Amino acid sequence: MQSLFITATGTNVGKTHTMLKLIEALASKGLAVGVYKPIETGVIGTPPDANILLKVCQKVNRNFKDLTEKDITAYTFPLPAAPFCADIDHTIDLQHIMEKHHELSKLCDILLVEGAGGLMVPITKEYMMANLIKELDAKTLLVTPSRLGCINDTLLSILALRTFDIDFDWCVNLHEDKKDFTKVTKPYYDAVFPEWWSVDEGLDKFISTFTTHLL
Repeated sequence: MQSLFITATGTNVGKTHTMLKLIEALASKGLAVGVYKPIETGVIGTPPDANILLKVCQKVNRNFKDLTEKDITAYTFPLPAAPFCADIDHTIDLQHIMEKHHELSKLCDILLVEGAGGLMVPITKEYMMANLIKELDAKTLLVTPSRLGCINDTLLSILALRTFDIDFDWCVNLHEDKKDFTKVTKPYYDAVFPEWWSVDEGLDKFISTFTTHLL
């Protein structure tokens, strides 16, 4: 079983959007795809991200049909903040997050794991999202935005991934400022990262490379 961790340069960048595309694309290759949202904040009632991920996953993996949103999340908190801040009672147990990952891994060929926020978002005082990725030993896909300022955010996130020695690829979610992107950002990516790709246009190639050893 292989894990693929979906992270981003920050919040509201497109992690869930990318996850949904990955579920459908990987399932089309004949793989049993699972989903895991370790921590979701800003939750009042049903966790929205976990809800939509589970619904799509259940369409392609019968092992997830009887699961609920609670089964694919380890922790949810009402405060829309970093997990450390949202966890006002300090209830997060890192071992529980790992155990949940292990349980869900048994139900699929590949487990897609969606992080909360970006790489340096604190889960506990000293344990960041990047630490979780490293401990899971997961291949990572970094999703970056297309808005002004994304070059800086992308480079900082790539630096963090390399610092933690995490195996990763990255892509752009062409959602915001699409018209300006070709002028204010694309020239740099073309010059420095000529093989950069977008979620909508490069996902098939990424999946083909990623699944080579799984099929």
